[in-house]
Amino acid sequence: MTDGVLNVVLGLIASAISAGLGWLAQTLRRRRRLERERAFFGLPDDGEALLVVNQHPASPSSKSVSRNDVYALMELAALVRGCGARATLTGHDQVRQGLGDKTEFCVGGPASNVRTAAHLASWLPGVVFVPAPAGADSPAPSLRVGAREFGLAPAAGESDGSAYALLARVHLRPGSRPVFLIAGQTSVSNHAAVRYLAAHHRGLARRHGSDGAFAVVLRVVNARAYGPDVVEFEADLTAAATARPEPVAV
Repeated sequence: MTDGVLNVVLGLIASAISAGLGWLAQTLRRRRRLERERAFFGLPDDGEALLVVNQHPASPSSKSVSRNDVYALMELAALVRGCGARATLTGHDQVRQGLGDKTEFCVGGPASNVRTAAHLASWLPGVVFVPAPAGADSPAPSLRVGAREFGLAPAAGESDGSAYALLARVHLRPGSRPVFLIAGQTSVSNHAAVRYLAAHHRGLARRHGSDGAFAVVLRVVNARAYGPDVVEFEADLTAAATARPEPVAV
């Protein structure tokens, strides 16, 4: 074998080894990223998640769901499937089980989802959805967390038509699966909060840990024009959300 042929063969071998090492490194990075994602969502390989569906607030039918909430559920199902787990869909008034056996994603505020109302009362007593007063321009409730209140801004005048959503992870016990609350003032803000969760879960994990509770408020900018696509972090109100309000003096 001539020196020229030997150099070519050695170059090919070196290239093959380099490509193999690069592929292996990429595979290990993807695997670590997936394991961190599974840890954050409490979704082991071949695990199961419960998607709790709310009711369309303006419909008399208990089986009616807003179109944007359907989109949110579809994206949650894709997120669960990406972790190698299975998603089970159930109505908010049909859940008859405790917490911890399965990761739970609960969509909708307490007025449209009784499961959300139960979770707020148990784990986030500092969060209140205040119904809109009679004759208000919008029937959407205000979101109050501790001393801060987030009202639905009208999409007129100088306002950008902002809406808000609460995104929270609660019921974290050793060996149990978490509950994720996606409770917006509107169905569009529910959808936006799901998108934020899917896009920013790594940042949330860095800030709160893979097994830490949190409650953050998100702002959906001009939902009438942009739908659920433009959503911004508004505030981390975990401490206020988990604190039980002081009893009112009589």
